[in-house]
Amino acid sequence: MSKQDVIEFDGVVTEVLPSMTFKVTLSNGHVITAYISGKLRQHFIRIIEGDKVKIEMSPYDLSKGRITWREKG
Repeated sequence: MSKQDVIEFDGVVTEVLPSMTFKVTLSNGHVITAYISGKLRQHFIRIIEGDKVKIEMSPYDLSKGRITWREKG
């Protein structure tokens, strides 16, 4: 899978789960499980319930995603 094959969505974190995973409600209403990307984990970016985030998803599994950006403010 190349970088062009990912699907990007905007969403809101609705629940914080153990081991840095989150339940995220996407802009289209679907709820998925998401984890933090490497750069966010490396720079200790904290994500809490209610944060707006950008998600990358694989076209093969639409129930999981990777959080790549947390909106400021």
